[in-house]
Amino acid sequence: MSLPLAPALQYHFLKAQALLLLAAGKRAAALSRFARMLSLRPADPYTLASRGHVQAQLHLMQEAIDSLRQLTAAWPRQATGWFNLGYVLHQAGHHEEAGSAFERALALDPRLDRAWYGLALVRIHQRHWQEAAQALERNTALQPLGPYGWYRLAQVWLALGEPGKARKVIAHLRRFEPRVAAQLERENAAALQAGRVATSEAGHAAR
Repeated sequence: MSLPLAPALQYHFLKAQALLLLAAGKRAAALSRFARMLSLRPADPYTLASRGHVQAQLHLMQEAIDSLRQLTAAWPRQATGWFNLGYVLHQAGHHEEAGSAFERALALDPRLDRAWYGLALVRIHQRHWQEAAQALERNTALQPLGPYGWYRLAQVWLALGEPGKARKVIAHLRRFEPRVAAQLERENAAALQAGRVATSEAGHAAR
């Protein structure tokens, strides 16, 4: 008769099983392993975060939110936990709560560039353009070669009626992401051209 494994060995055995199942694309089966891991270590941050991530991948959004709320309750000073909660809340359409979660993450780690980007998306959804611009400026300062922050920042400058600033962003993007810069110009040609016309007319009036 085989002896039962010690709890620590059981945990690592289940973790190995979960990783193999995920590698094989069997996410639902991996969730059952995470449940058994949590029965051994109820507040384990790795398992709570992993379960929430897999639940979100399976579009079990409320379950993912519950897992990540459990994570942030157990580990309130873990910035990535708050970021992950904010991300899933945003995906589920809970924008106000998502914004609060991103802000909690940034209070713990102001250099968490993904949280600045997430907060910017929330502010864009809320049409709080100036706050979105501020968040994106922080994001792009931390990730100067990441195209997504610059892309959104150009859109926000246009929403704020600042086509000149949007063109500066596009010129900057053209140095390292020419395709993204070209896409921005195509998608916003009318707004960018309107800015040029308005600037030109103002110059003639000044003369």
